[in-house]
Amino acid sequence: MRSRFLFFVGLAVGYVLGARAGRERYEQIRDGVSRLWGSPRVRRARQDVESYARQQAPVVRARAEAAAKAAPGVISDGARATAETARTVADRTAAVAADVAERAATAAKGVSQTVARAAQDVAGRTATTANDVAGKAADAAKDVATRVTSTADDVKDRVTATASGVRERGEEVGAQFVARASTARDDALAEIDDEDDS
Repeated sequence: MRSRFLFFVGLAVGYVLGARAGRERYEQIRDGVSRLWGSPRVRRARQDVESYARQQAPVVRARAEAAAKAAPGVISDGARATAETARTVADRTAAVAADVAERAATAAKGVSQTVARAAQDVAGRTATTANDVAGKAADAAKDVATRVTSTADDVKDRVTATASGVRERGEEVGAQFVARASTARDDALAEIDDEDDS
């Protein structure tokens, strides 16, 4: 009973882990169980049970037929012998079945351990990949920030240079304007003086 429980617990754990890991993991688990069912140890245990049952079936049948054909006194002796043989067959069958169940439980435990190791491996790889991606994203963000800062500094320098150039040109244009205005005023005053003199 305990070995059956362990076997079904192993199957349930395998199913849950397989369902979480997706279809691919389910296929791997299914293949593992198929390999287990077809493994030489389990196949040998199944064949042992079948072989034993086939060997004992003719013996039981022969004794039952002999008992049926015998006289009433012999029938009771045959029935006792048949019952004894049936008990022996049942005991041996139970022992073989227990052995098969134990082997299956051991194999299921091995499968569940393999599945658990595989799940831990997948989780470890996923964590490593996530850390790598996070590191690369952080490096890329730093690179972008550096480039943005550099570009902003270049723009600031160009704007400052352009503003200085505009200021110098403005001062130059202002000086030229003042000079022209002064010349125009002087010319206008000179014409007014010439008109007053005439």
